Amino acid sequence: MSGFDLLLLRFLLASLGCFAAGFSVWALSALLRRCLPALAAQRSLWLLGQLTVLATFALILLPHNERVRLIPPLEAATESITQLIAPSQMPALPNATAAEVKHAEQAAGTRAWLLSGARLWLCLYLAGLAWSMAGLWRAQRMLDRLAQGGSTHAVEGGRALIVEVDAPISPMLLGLLRPRLLLPRHLGGFNQLQRELIVEHELTHLRRHDLHWMAAGVLLQTLLWFNPFMRLLRANLTWAQELGCDREVLRGRPASQRKAYAAALVAQLKLQHLSPQGALAFGSIDANTLSERVSLIRTPGNGSRAIWARAATVAALAAIGGGNFAVQPALAWSVSPAAQSRAALNCTLFTDAATGRPLLREGDCDARITPVSTFNIAVSLMGFDSGFLKDQHAPVLPYRESYQAWNKDWRRDMDPSQWISYSAVWYAQQVTRHVGRERFERYVQGFGYGNGDTRGDHDKDNGLTWSWVGSSLQVSADEQAAFLGRLVRRELPVSQYAHEQTARLLKLKDLPNGWQVFGKTGTGAPVGPDGKDDYSRSYGWFVGWATNGQRTIVFARLAQDQKLEEGAAGPRLREAVLQELPTYLAKL
Repeated sequence: MSGFDLLLLRFLLASLGCFAAGFSVWALSALLRRCLPALAAQRSLWLLGQLTVLATFALILLPHNERVRLIPPLEAATESITQLIAPSQMPALPNATAAEVKHAEQAAGTRAWLLSGARLWLCLYLAGLAWSMAGLWRAQRMLDRLAQGGSTHAVEGGRALIVEVDAPISPMLLGLLRPRLLLPRHLGGFNQLQRELIVEHELTHLRRHDLHWMAAGVLLQTLLWFNPFMRLLRANLTWAQELGCDREVLRGRPASQRKAYAAALVAQLKLQHLSPQGALAFGSIDANTLSERVSLIRTPGNGSRAIWARAATVAALAAIGGGNFAVQPALAWSVSPAAQSRAALNCTLFTDAATGRPLLREGDCDARITPVSTFNIAVSLMGFDSGFLKDQHAPVLPYRESYQAWNKDWRRDMDPSQWISYSAVWYAQQVTRHVGRERFERYVQGFGYGNGDTRGDHDKDNGLTWSWVGSSLQVSADEQAAFLGRLVRRELPVSQYAHEQTARLLKLKDLPNGWQVFGKTGTGAPVGPDGKDDYSRSYGWFVGWATNGQRTIVFARLAQDQKLEEGAAGPRLREAVLQELPTYLAKL
């Protein structure tokens, strides 16, 4: 699966996730509106509700670093889907039964349909986004034409222009950069007090910066146009803004003026024929919510209640966001044992070193994960090419207590051969420190290694020393094989001496049938629901090549544990592959 296909799958998953988030946010918000009207009348509740839905969409969509992701279980949910998106064109498995072949064909059909659906959804989303943006543009053009055809004069210290228009609209405020207040001429039929209250209502929007809040809500709704809950949340944001203006305009006014204000609202709703888009209008609340607004106009809340409501808003939104993100990981990990089995990464890949042509390709060979110690092959090339590494036994680097050496076998002085044998992270870090950030990044890009992301953990500036250890640098088995193929053919942008010495470090054993084996292991672990490494699902890498003097075959093997096993996953996988390797080489 290509990186673009993976992005399509993430986009589909993010769309479904934000729909679920929208439902949870809307359900709690609607409950609060019914039970705590003072809380629901706060505009922050509805805008932050929209932001919560968008944050859920973004967190699922963005690739999550093993060490820094905020919601690790969602990555597992993505992995369980991406297992279905392996290429449909795959070599036949050796000795496969008819049932296995039939199952593989069914899986290939499912993969094709799922990927086609993801592609179709992306096209629909882009079309809907374009349509929504075009609608906003048309509405803005219409309002601009209305404003251009009216008579204007300044108001509120020159901060806004009053534009009188001959159109059946509601009094409305529009324009983020150049605010204008559109007043229909039919307001002449209202009494003087009502006209003053209406103008004061719109100018209160201006003082409260409601236009900016409205613009943010419209933008969020447009980005997630397919989510009906975003539309509902944005509509309630407008409702809360109107109630907020009502409350401020009528604060301290006698009952007679509040009654006149409510009468003006009812009269305006009967007269207007144009629903505003991209503006704040005195009569923008529809008939379904009119009675509720009039009721609140008659009995406006006091200041102390508003303060309490704001405090409750913060607590409620924290509960909404926390509850939503807590439920989704639980759902992501609450899968059956069979589903967990499917989610485990597994790949067996053999390619012809001379041509790069796959000879056998089974499983999740395009799934990217951390390379861990297999990246020491690349570090070795850097070290020899830069002159820091001399040969298999030089330099000997002294071990220091300040090094992070969680493996007791690393706590010793080491030469290059011991470093490769024990996979000591601290030794590799000394090599990359000597190479330096700029040259290190240039090497990784020149090698075409995985995703090429050497930034490291978020906000830690540790890419030079940790990017390949459960961090930003990710690689697939396909990419491992391509890199090793270039190494075998001596096509990497390093010296011939670096190619030669690295191969010597990787030499393992001679097989009985005349093949020589070169390889490197790697062991890593995904992050579990508790934020810690989940060693019950450890990754094991074993990559390298075998040659008999006439033919060279590159291999990349990846396997993920499904329960806690004794010993590191990489060395266990190496022993298993070395036992099977003579049989594979004889068949290939």
